[in-house]
Amino acid sequence: MEITLLDLTAYIGLTAVGAITINMLLGVMMAFRYSPVRNWPHRRFNYFRLHNWTGYIALVVTLLHPLPLLLNKSPKFRVLDIVYPVHSPQQPLENTIGAIALYIVALMVITSYFRIQLGRRTWKAFHFTVYLGAVALFYHSLFTDPDLKGAGIDWLDGGKVFVEICAFVILITIILRARHAPKKAHLAKPTHSSHQPTVTR
Repeated sequence: MEITLLDLTAYIGLTAVGAITINMLLGVMMAFRYSPVRNWPHRRFNYFRLHNWTGYIALVVTLLHPLPLLLNKSPKFRVLDIVYPVHSPQQPLENTIGAIALYIVALMVITSYFRIQLGRRTWKAFHFTVYLGAVALFYHSLFTDPDLKGAGIDWLDGGKVFVEICAFVILITIILRARHAPKKAHLAKPTHSSHQPTVTR
């Protein structure tokens, strides 16, 4: 079976979706302070490092995803159509949203690298944009025609089903994270007693 440039673009894009999904799941595990020693797999496992590496992988494959299009003969994509795809020859809206996803992932990875210099509060503000980036990435992946012919979406196509499963997993992840955030903030808030301490003489 011959793999075309469009197939290669699609496969790289699916890799990006998988990497982002794993990255966000690991991030939620860290937020919940999941212990791989107390829980599965019951051994020491540095998932913080894996979380970082999946972020780097997501950035690299997201950057690589549109590049094969530059070699495609019809439709012909220019570098400008990759960087600023509002006037791309096919599906400009979907491609623009995909470019936004790329820029958000790049912002997340770069600011994470400088998180100590930025400070925790500023870094977290940038880091939470990954949810917006995930929405943009999933939208781009679901609503683009991989053959670039403007055909209708086949929701049962293997690639689309993979993205749908990842999107569902991330939706559950976002809901759990949103429910956990108020509890975490409440536990972190210092308690003040209304009674004055008794002084013993």
